[in-house]
Amino acid sequence: MTRGKIAKRILVTNDDGIYAPGIKVLEQVAQELAEEVWTVAPEVNHSGAGHSLTIKRPLRVHELSEQRYAVDGTPTDAVLLGLQSIVPRPVDLVLSGVNRGGNLGEDVTYSGTVAAAMEATLLDVPAIALSQCLRNGHPVKWSTAERHAPDVIRQLVRAGWGKGVLINVNFPDRVANAVQGVQVVRQGRSKLGDHLVERIDPRGEPYIWIGGLKYDEGDDIGTDRGAVRAGAIAVTPIHLDMTHHAELARLISTLASSSEN
Repeated sequence: MTRGKIAKRILVTNDDGIYAPGIKVLEQVAQELAEEVWTVAPEVNHSGAGHSLTIKRPLRVHELSEQRYAVDGTPTDAVLLGLQSIVPRPVDLVLSGVNRGGNLGEDVTYSGTVAAAMEATLLDVPAIALSQCLRNGHPVKWSTAERHAPDVIRQLVRAGWGKGVLINVNFPDRVANAVQGVQVVRQGRSKLGDHLVERIDPRGEPYIWIGGLKYDEGDDIGTDRGAVRAGAIAVTPIHLDMTHHAELARLISTLASSSEN
């Protein structure tokens, strides 16, 4: 392997679409890390798509340039087609992002960025989701992700992580030189709800637009939200097995006791 490279082949994807600025940042990052970089991403923005799979219509793949493809489907579709059909095997790493906006706390359940990494993980390929936090009305600090992502990815690949686990990385809304290190933290939990905008369309029909998420600004030390708020890069391992094992054991015991009575 070429000196300085950590992978032979990396697949880059996202949920903001093939023409989004964040995927261009991630492609540049991947070029530093791999001998080959392949991009397979949705044609258009699929933010909030979650881990959705297109099964009621055929998918079309368009080759935009060498080793760069657009899929007229979801981020999950793009990774599935990329790993199973488009990109030569083996793929050493899947990088998803860089998302425009953080994927923190409960965001990960909606996020197409995280879902793309989830699909790769289900296919036994290590995956990292990367997002750049922002403030509405302010320019996105893409240079922060561009500067710090290569080192963070190198450190993660060197450390490794378990099967069935993906890594979620969030860069703070800080200029690159103001980043306060890296924190390995748990997923936060602070969602209160969504901002719902209710209006009437030109034909007099009511509609509702789901806006941004609302969050509790309470104590979040040791979480992804707390880390980026402190200006640090948040690294969170996410396990695909969502079983609550303590509750599993309790229910087994409870139901077993009930059946005996």
